[in-house]
Amino acid sequence: MAQEDVFKKLVSHCKEYGFVFPSSEIYDGLGAVYDYGQMGVELKNNIKQYWWQSMVLLHENIVGIDSAIFMHPTIWKASGHVDAFNDPLIDNRDSKKRYRADVLIEDQIAKYDEKINKEVAKAAKKYGEAFNEAEFRSTNARVLEHQAKRDALHERYAQAMNAGPDLNELRQIILDEEIVCPISGTKNWTEVRQFNLMFTTEMGSTADGAMKVYLRPETAQGIFVNYLNVQKTGRMKIPFGIAQIGKAFRNEIVARQFIFRMREFEQMEMQFFVKPGTELEWFKKWKETRLKWHKALGFGDDHYRYHDHEKLAHYANAATDIEFLMPFGFKEVEGIHSRTNFDLSQHEKFSGKSIKYFDPEINESYTPYVIETSIGVDRMFLSIMSAAYCEETLENGETRVVLKLPAALAPVKLAVMPLVKKDGLPEKAREIMNDLKFHFHCQYDEKDSIGKRYRRQDAIGTPYCITIDHQTLEDNCVTLRNRDTMKQERVAISELNNIIADKVSITSLLKTLQ
Repeated sequence: MAQEDVFKKLVSHCKEYGFVFPSSEIYDGLGAVYDYGQMGVELKNNIKQYWWQSMVLLHENIVGIDSAIFMHPTIWKASGHVDAFNDPLIDNRDSKKRYRADVLIEDQIAKYDEKINKEVAKAAKKYGEAFNEAEFRSTNARVLEHQAKRDALHERYAQAMNAGPDLNELRQIILDEEIVCPISGTKNWTEVRQFNLMFTTEMGSTADGAMKVYLRPETAQGIFVNYLNVQKTGRMKIPFGIAQIGKAFRNEIVARQFIFRMREFEQMEMQFFVKPGTELEWFKKWKETRLKWHKALGFGDDHYRYHDHEKLAHYANAATDIEFLMPFGFKEVEGIHSRTNFDLSQHEKFSGKSIKYFDPEINESYTPYVIETSIGVDRMFLSIMSAAYCEETLENGETRVVLKLPAALAPVKLAVMPLVKKDGLPEKAREIMNDLKFHFHCQYDEKDSIGKRYRRQDAIGTPYCITIDHQTLEDNCVTLRNRDTMKQERVAISELNNIIADKVSITSLLKTLQ
């Protein structure tokens, strides 16, 4: 099945089973804004809990805060967002549609990659086990031709982006590559211009006295302006970190790919404050730590890769992304950046207040350097759903859709099912449910055949189902079914909590990180 078709099925599945709904749908929706349904909010909360506990429980020198969405507007002047938080946009005159120029070019680079991969896949199918991929890539004429075009475009694009970006050169690349508008199919492009992504509003009781404020485009600045408050009240010693989960807002003109790029989204960020001169060593450590966190979910190492930035932000001296293999290619889910002391120095300059750290070990004050780890909750949600979504053909020829979610993140951990709605089985099932619901999220289901009930639970990713039958009333045992293997076994009711809790708890996931 084509990856595009898989993605369409995933989006449909998210709505059908209560994971993600288009926002304001009864009013025909609001572009690039989504609501999380009853299953989605549970999965999202579990993702946040996994991240939060991996930060503040596993690291004695990391604490959390929750800063306000509204902040003094000068903060965004100091951070550079007022002057430099822009996207290069281009319009197609025929379709009247607006696009990000950099995304159009990146998609063109991806097309060259796709052509190369198709040639490789075709040859692999033709030659079977005798196929030598490395040799084929280095000798096949068509592959070499595509690779040369791809590398030349990539080099030209990187130079244009590093030059400010050079808006005229970006437009020229689009023209030279003969990139067409996906809607009109024409190359009738306008000039490229910059567009600021921050939402603005007014704060104040009267129109004349109102102050222009911004919806924060990132959560990091709330950490920076509070870092000294946290350090002093928490008696923190460098190195230490501050973690935060919160909403951020960007007026994305080209929002697309479902919840991958939205105008209202949620971030999980940790800023780690270090002594100047040690930042690159800590940058390397946090790269490794964060990749290990992702891989612990068990989707396979081949789903992840680093992408080092060729163009560094003006405040950074090192930056990399952790990319995940989405249905539409490898895409960023987390960024790790060495932000130097730019943010703290800027806030000291614009506020006129000293926020230096006094280091008692060397008896000196200095402005700490910062390593940032920043992950989008929504992108993480999408990556997990993409990897978990699976269609299987069973031995009897039936097809089942199953979400193979990591058990610790699954919205519902256990479904409790009486085999029939009589003979005291519902009462026994309720008794078991009322005991287990204090330990993890359970769902009770007595409607339809047991097979249909299993399929419903597979579709929302429930790792375990228990069936209460007539024998249960005699031996106090139930049938425990595993979602992934569909294997069933008889277990004592008294053992259920121990068996299931160990496998579905966040703690079991955190232990793999040690």
